[in-house]
Amino acid sequence: MTTAVESPRATVLSVNNIKKRIKNKEIIKGISFEVYAGEIFGFLGPNGSGKTTTIRMLVDLIRPTEGTIQICGFDVHAQHDQAMRHVGCIVENPELYAYLTGWENLEHFASMLPDVDEQRIAEVVEIVAMDARIHDKVRTYSLGMRQRLGIAQALLGRPSLLILDEPTNGLDPQGIKEMREFIQRLAADGLSLFVSSHLLSEIQQMCDRVAIISHGEVIQVGSVDELVAQGGQVVWSLAPADQAEKLLAASRWVTALERIDDSHIAADGAYLQAQMNQEHVPQVTKDLIDAGIRLYAVEIKNPTLEDLFLSLTEGERIG
Repeated sequence: MTTAVESPRATVLSVNNIKKRIKNKEIIKGISFEVYAGEIFGFLGPNGSGKTTTIRMLVDLIRPTEGTIQICGFDVHAQHDQAMRHVGCIVENPELYAYLTGWENLEHFASMLPDVDEQRIAEVVEIVAMDARIHDKVRTYSLGMRQRLGIAQALLGRPSLLILDEPTNGLDPQGIKEMREFIQRLAADGLSLFVSSHLLSEIQQMCDRVAIISHGEVIQVGSVDELVAQGGQVVWSLAPADQAEKLLAASRWVTALERIDDSHIAADGAYLQAQMNQEHVPQVTKDLIDAGIRLYAVEIKNPTLEDLFLSLTEGERIG
């Protein structure tokens, strides 16, 4: 696939401090993030967090009260036509004509776009692996096939950015796996993907970076590994426990500390659980040893993305 962006770290989507007020109520409160070429960017948020409102602003269906959105360097509002040439989008379910064949649907949408001929239609059919069924009526398609045809439609204009809202919604486990692999292949070909999903395990397996939104604010942006590492817990098996507990509690790297078990090989030992970024474990270990603490074991417990999400959003329901 050929895209308009060649550099692997070029910024395809730039969202700068966007806000949205509706009837004097601030729905979106200054969101900023970037999506780079060839990456899969996940967008997570509970019901009512502002996720759908943000997506609609990205494609100029509604306008932000403040802030700017750029796609491939073009302002989405001020340079609407230029920006929209670089983006394909499926918000909620793809709009398809069930009484037409898949090919006829693509022909219909291609007629609205410049420089999209039958060769390009054939290319996107091959990309989404619909060759065998493309001339069947859409009403005979499974949900997964309809999703693929919708993506084929979004790819007709050769976008640099593809925005997918809940692409695996309603799919069975096999369909979810196939969609995940398909999205990863698109990114490997250089396309940037912005994926909104409530399936945290899928985001963890599929995305390079993630933004977590809550109450109209982005509260974390980063790679899945980075975000998970920030919420990691470390269990120390050591003695004397009282001295170690004081040292860990005073450490600038430890954000929370709990004594979880007093049973130990040593009479004065215990298990202490510290919440901290795992990259600081070597330094804290050295500090403990330098202080004369007897260290028997160190266990790093990384949370899942779901654990992190629930801790950051205080258990709000995601959707």
